Amino acid sequence: MADSKKIYPRTGDKQTVYLKNVITKPNIEVGDYTMYNDFVNDPGEFEKNNVLYHYPINHDKLIIGKFCSIACGVKFLFNSANHTLASLSTYPFPLFFEEWGLEKQNVAESWDNKGGIIIGNDVWIGFEAVILAGVTIGDGAIIGTQAVVTKDVPPYTIAGGIPAKPIKKRFDEDTISDLLHIKWWNWPKEKISQHIGAIRSGCIKELMEV
Repeated sequence: MADSKKIYPRTGDKQTVYLKNVITKPNIEVGDYTMYNDFVNDPGEFEKNNVLYHYPINHDKLIIGKFCSIACGVKFLFNSANHTLASLSTYPFPLFFEEWGLEKQNVAESWDNKGGIIIGNDVWIGFEAVILAGVTIGDGAIIGTQAVVTKDVPPYTIAGGIPAKPIKKRFDEDTISDLLHIKWWNWPKEKISQHIGAIRSGCIKELMEV
């Protein structure tokens, strides 16, 4: 699939990267051809600037599929940003275990762990959107500018707002079902290239006949 070493997919463009090739942390997985654009910061600093409160103690993962488009300033906000709601206080006492004589190994009790974040394939996430821990965004979905996504978004659904809510489906249910069956993003590069016209023009019939 994508060149295993290529960081910048466009000649002369240092604002856009193939995200997979700038990831170093084992708890972040990114598929081929997914790209991130940043005109404010170095896009190579994605792990530092865009994946927040993501600490190994939680064992939560960020999984992003293939062919996703992630706009400048998108944030993935993980579990350590939360404060537990099970306590009578939201103050994170276990985090300051030394001050309060608590056990160090219980530090994660400071927050509620809602799990990782899963982004499907061919997902477009708009400028400065925020995705919260525990959320799954389905294949082909679109997340609007500055949306705050607190709940799962179904495949091929456009969602936006604070908190983000479904606005409409991108296609009719039959077309969505066909696309989820075809999974063109898993095809070899040569096969995608051969049928890229049908993908771009929306000729689902041609893709179904491949």
